[in-house]
Amino acid sequence: MSNSSSRVVVITGGSRGIGRAIALRFGEEKARIVIVHYDPDEDASNETLGELGQKGVEAESYKVDVSFFEAADLLFKNIISKYEKIDVLVNNAGITRDTLLMRMTEEAWDTVIRVNLKGIFNCTQAVVRPMIKQRSGRIVNISSLVGQIGNAGQSNYAASKAGIMGFTKSVAREVAARGITVNAVAPGFIDTDMTAVLPEKVRQSFMQQIPLGRIGKPEDVAEAAYWLCSDSAGYITGQVIHVSGGMYM
Repeated sequence: MSNSSSRVVVITGGSRGIGRAIALRFGEEKARIVIVHYDPDEDASNETLGELGQKGVEAESYKVDVSFFEAADLLFKNIISKYEKIDVLVNNAGITRDTLLMRMTEEAWDTVIRVNLKGIFNCTQAVVRPMIKQRSGRIVNISSLVGQIGNAGQSNYAASKAGIMGFTKSVAREVAARGITVNAVAPGFIDTDMTAVLPEKVRQSFMQQIPLGRIGKPEDVAEAAYWLCSDSAGYITGQVIHVSGGMYM
């Protein structure tokens, strides 16, 4: 039976990696969790739902391309219709199409900007009105260290993640008076499917740049995202929290 007092948490890109770790962290408080993904199949989302189910968490999954405005709008209308509120939105969905600028196609540029940046616009706009009405809410956008310092071969990805930082600060100013906080978390080199495909030489090169001397875990990012949605962070908004082991200071 649903507990109407428990928080409703929506996590895009929630089926694997950082998104899954965030879902599991919120699962510890028995929040009602909605995972959004756009994987080719349901394997990863089903695995995440299974882990949440073992914790006794009420959770469901939607396959939606949040980069399309109408699809995102309908998704959030359906969630509001079912749960009557959304307390937390974590915008985590993102992709890479890495290559040097001189070789980058227009499609590679447009696709990354559309998913990583427009997707956050779509989801945030859809959730802001109901949050304003309830006069409370937490929004956390997953950016990246690369959005702060840049990285060769990732001009499209870096531009999208830098855009998230500016978007976060602007929206935070717009909605603060209504009891809504908007913050960003900028992970550094985190051990996920996205980084697992990198050659060992590249991974070691990154390791040498991390003062704490280890690759980050998805759980490191999840703890920061969760804290920003807690009462303890109620006076924090418009900030970018770097979770990078010191790669950026």
